[in-house]
Amino acid sequence: MINALHERELFAPGHSGCAGCGAPIVARIILKTSGPDTIICNATGCMEVFTTPYPRTSWKVPWIHAAFENASAVASGVDKALIRQGIRDKTNLVVLGGDGGTFDIGFGSLSGMLERGHKITYVCYDNEAYMNTGIQRSGATPKYANTTTTPAGKKIHGKSDFEKDIPFIVAAHGAYVATANVAFPQDFANKLKKSFEHDGASYIQIFSPCPTGWKHPSDMGIEIAKLAFSTNMFPMYEIEKGVIKLSRKPTKFTPVDDYLLRQGRFKHMSKEEMADVQQHVNEKWERLLKLEESGLRIF
Repeated sequence: MINALHERELFAPGHSGCAGCGAPIVARIILKTSGPDTIICNATGCMEVFTTPYPRTSWKVPWIHAAFENASAVASGVDKALIRQGIRDKTNLVVLGGDGGTFDIGFGSLSGMLERGHKITYVCYDNEAYMNTGIQRSGATPKYANTTTTPAGKKIHGKSDFEKDIPFIVAAHGAYVATANVAFPQDFANKLKKSFEHDGASYIQIFSPCPTGWKHPSDMGIEIAKLAFSTNMFPMYEIEKGVIKLSRKPTKFTPVDDYLLRQGRFKHMSKEEMADVQQHVNEKWERLLKLEESGLRIF
């Protein structure tokens, strides 16, 4: 179990995160897995704001606040400094960013970090919008979702009809890639451990519910996260050396409307739009199954 990894709590309670937010769970699991010899480079966003209201902090490890766009570059500099000091192998270096700072504003910096092959674990806590700045649409926002910049629901027509497939784009850089879900903490911890042992760059994207932006009751976050898994809205897999492996598969599939209808951000959707999402999810899942079955290196 996770508690057996590091008994000491390195993420302090009493932060100012919204009730039911998934991000504090993400932070706690990271530090339960990585331990005290960890440095966190945190991009601007919800996690940075609610964990460090001056003069307080929730972090019991070295923590650096970076801008939206440059957290990966800052961590790259820290990596080089640790090598210079001869303590790189003793330190887990983690970048934390939301989907806005990862998919959009910070992607150039992330790409550079990946290309250079720094031994850094980048964790994207994916709550599918710019929540800290007012629930604006990001590259991770699913089709039809209501945000303050897509009040009628996100409807982009073209190749980006649903969302950016950032894990596959990252995998094309040669990194270790995994997707995870706050409802399955041990799976997340196992992938973190693997990333810390990986000789090079790693990227983990974790599904993190946001009751404020998704408009669901604060006590339903884990239930919704489990539905994201059982509906295949957010598949869980790893890509190592360009080969994909589904790390967890639903034993019983749930229709996507069971997931969508529990969130206010999707309440405006028609039956036709829900059917569109179901078709997209089915096609994506079948594609992942075929890639795994082939065993081929996709990058």
